[in-house]
Amino acid sequence: MRELNYIDETIEKNENPALRIGSVGRSALSTVYLMDCIEGMKQFPDKIFDLAVVDPPYGIGADKAQNNAAMQRIKAVGKSKAGRGWKLYADTDWDNETPNAEYWQELFRVSKNQIVWGGNYFTDYLPPSMGWIMWDKGQRDFSLADGELAWTSFNKALRIFEMSRGKALAKNNEQGGRFHPTQKPEMLYSWILQNYAKAGDLILDTHLGSQSSRIAANKAGLDFVGFEIDREYYDNGNKRFKNFVSQTVLF
Repeated sequence: MRELNYIDETIEKNENPALRIGSVGRSALSTVYLMDCIEGMKQFPDKIFDLAVVDPPYGIGADKAQNNAAMQRIKAVGKSKAGRGWKLYADTDWDNETPNAEYWQELFRVSKNQIVWGGNYFTDYLPPSMGWIMWDKGQRDFSLADGELAWTSFNKALRIFEMSRGKALAKNNEQGGRFHPTQKPEMLYSWILQNYAKAGDLILDTHLGSQSSRIAANKAGLDFVGFEIDREYYDNGNKRFKNFVSQTVLF
């Protein structure tokens, strides 16, 4: 693994993150910005990112759905193991709407290839593709979905990543716990980068959330840039990433 010099920055809208990144060069880097991703992408040149791996809002009120499922399982405590490990999240409006046309225009402008989680919610903006990814969560007859779909720009056969909800929760707990209602496991992103990225790639994530993608890029020795607009998620994600880096240094 390459030694990683990471940068945590809060960039105001009148500053230019592209100039900051350019000054670092193409050695291993990990830079994240607390700002709107559309405004951030506007300041980068065309096709600078080799691969964008993004998980935008699906517009389905994910925090509320997670809370409903959690309440059902919490009531089962004492009767079923299913009641353990569920968490209630603050009700917010971040997942009430899907990204607008400007977001997709900028995403396709700045990146050469894209992997978009929740692609089935964004068919108005995504062209037909054979290279879908499915995360099979190994659970049926449940109030939440059996899995999640990701659209990709790759001309590849559909691939399936298998990891149960229970294992994903356990892995998240090993890396600082779950603080985001749609937090995906680092192992999922590591699998994606192993199969869809190559050495020397610069990776973009427009909606950092828990920063699982950033940790996976670190493990793979890939350059990484990310955006997060929510201060609480940004701070918690940076804490999780720094804890991971400190453990890596120790071992």
